Amino acid sequence: MTPFGACALSVRFGLVRALTEVTVEVPVGAVVSVVGGDGAGKTTLLRALVRELRPDAGTVRAPGKRDIGFLPASAGSWSALTVAQNFDFAAGAYGLSGPALATRRDELLARAGLTEAAHRLASQLSGGMRRKLGFCMAIAHRPALLVLDEPSTGVDPVSRIDLWRLISEAAAGGAAVIMSTTYLDEAERAGQLLALDAGRVLARGSYDQVRSDFPGTVTNAARATRPEWSWRRGRARREYWPDGAPPAGLAVVDPDLEDIVIALSLRRRAEAVAHGAER
Repeated sequence: MTPFGACALSVRFGLVRALTEVTVEVPVGAVVSVVGGDGAGKTTLLRALVRELRPDAGTVRAPGKRDIGFLPASAGSWSALTVAQNFDFAAGAYGLSGPALATRRDELLARAGLTEAAHRLASQLSGGMRRKLGFCMAIAHRPALLVLDEPSTGVDPVSRIDLWRLISEAAAGGAAVIMSTTYLDEAERAGQLLALDAGRVLARGSYDQVRSDFPGTVTNAARATRPEWSWRRGRARREYWPDGAPPAGLAVVDPDLEDIVIALSLRRRAEAVAHGAER
C-alpha cells in the first residue's frame, strides 16, 4: 500500500515561507515524529495533511476526511461537555451510534484511564486527562490516518507515558500515525522522524539512520571556541564542526538527537547567510 504523506510540499503565508519542498511518508502501522523549534513548520505540515490549508506547490496523499483523525494543539474537546458527551459528539459525527458507540466509548475511555471521569466536565480535567480525551475522540472512528499536533506537550510524565502507549496501540492496530512533538525522547521512539527548521527538512529517516548520516563532529567543553556554532548542554557547551575536524584536545561526543537537530539548524542558517551574502 502506498504510504500517506506529502511530496515536495510548499506553503506560503504572504511573504513568509512556512514550508519549502517538504516530503514525508507515513506508512500504515508506523509512527512518524515531526520535530523542530517554534516556527519550524510542524503545525503547517500537519494542517496540510488534514486538508485544513491548500499548499502552494506539491502534493498530499491522504484518505478522505472521514478516514482521518486529528488532534490539534488545542485541548481537542469542549470544556462545557462531559467526557462522555465529548466522545459521543465526536463519534456521532463519524456515524457511530447505539450499541456500537457505547462499546467504543467504554473501550477507549478504559484504555485511557478515563472511565471514572466519564461524567466530569472536560473543564474539570487535568491537562493530561484532557489530552487523553482528545486522543480518544480523534481515534473514535478508527481512522486510517491519525494526525497529532504535539499531543503530550505540557502534560504530566504519567500522562505522557499513557499517551505514547495509546499512540503505539493505534499504529499496531493499522493506523498510519504522524505526530509533532517537542520531546526528542518521543521522536527517538518513533519508527521514523522528520526534523524541520524554518520550513525546510534538516533530516529524515529512522533515528539510527539520522545518527549515521549526520555529517561533522560535536565536541564538549566548558567554553566554546566559536560561540556561533555552540549551544549549552548542562554546565558545558556543545560545539559543532561541520567539516569534522575540531582542534586537538577537545572532547568529541556521540551526538544525540538534540545535538543533531541543533547542529543541523546552525549549519542551515550559516548556509542561508552565506548564500545571501553571495547575492
